Amino acid sequence: MNYYERIRELTKSVPVELVDFEQPRDPARTPTQASSNFITNKEQGDWAENLVTRAINETSNNFIAVKYGKSDDLVAGEDGFDTFYQDFQTELDTIGKRPDLLIFKKVDFDSSLGFDISQIPHNQITNYVKKAVAGIEVRSSAFLIDRYEEAMQVRTEKFTQIALQIKDQILSEFLDVLQHPARQSYIDLLNGITSKTLNITDFRTPSWSSSERLIQVKELFKQLKIAIKEIQKRDYLSITPKVEDIKVVYKWIETFNVPHFYFQVFFDKVYGISFEQILTIISDSDNDGVIFSVETDTKNQNKTTIKINSKSGIPIASRVDEPLHESVRKEMDRGRLLFYVTFKGGTAYLNIENLKTILGIKTGDDSQNDF
Repeated sequence: MNYYERIRELTKSVPVELVDFEQPRDPARTPTQASSNFITNKEQGDWAENLVTRAINETSNNFIAVKYGKSDDLVAGEDGFDTFYQDFQTELDTIGKRPDLLIFKKVDFDSSLGFDISQIPHNQITNYVKKAVAGIEVRSSAFLIDRYEEAMQVRTEKFTQIALQIKDQILSEFLDVLQHPARQSYIDLLNGITSKTLNITDFRTPSWSSSERLIQVKELFKQLKIAIKEIQKRDYLSITPKVEDIKVVYKWIETFNVPHFYFQVFFDKVYGISFEQILTIISDSDNDGVIFSVETDTKNQNKTTIKINSKSGIPIASRVDEPLHESVRKEMDRGRLLFYVTFKGGTAYLNIENLKTILGIKTGDDSQNDF
């Protein structure tokens, strides 16, 4: 069974409520106007892609990273963008979504095509693309993952203490109020709350207001509810494949039979995960709410996004030197001005063994020269 056949079998296990591979993808509407935030995010994504490309090409003895993903400097609202966007949609339905980068063995690298084949029509490079050992979709996140995890641990510990203190206060000071038959269920609720059950505890805040003590205990339940909501927020940074992209990535794999991966670039580390593992994770409903969540991403045009715990992947770079950044002024039609941030430089220090593991590059006798 080749790579594509393994992926095809996995798609049969993905819940149709999440991704229905039997249905055509939903048509996309052409964006009409870009924002400063959108362009900054695009610049950050371009920087992340360049960071990974440079890290591979400056480190590897035997492999080369080539820019492949369909992209353009045009943004919504500029002349020519509509044509570019519609051509992009047509290509999605024809060959699927190009990953940002292709990794070739040096012996298969075509120097006449160079390090950027993103503008070459797909029908002119089909056989060349099939020689790639991997396609990499590079996603970026404006976080320091280590700092984030430290902050989330502190947050969880803080609100766990608050919740348990409120629980004890209610039971010690207002037990008589709750012993009324209509309110007895709240005693059972509180007795079931522990540090291990807070992440699944839910209840309706009472609306009592007929006495001073009922009002007081109601306010405590409100505070308890707030603390529990903080504890139950997602506490991990994620690798973020969009639901709408799952189908077109599968289409690309069907076309070229090349292994596909997601690399998530943070400003201090890079994590990678295979598309095969993504399908495996989302096929198991027991992972929902534990390893991954499905959310509407307000930072990405409210598109439904699968957010997989980054630690489910493999650390590709254990350290990243942050880039330089500067503000840029862009004049749009009718004199509208956009100001956004660009990123330059930075270095990702690759974990070669982990990179070889995720890409399936076997170690030979001289491990220093395998990659």
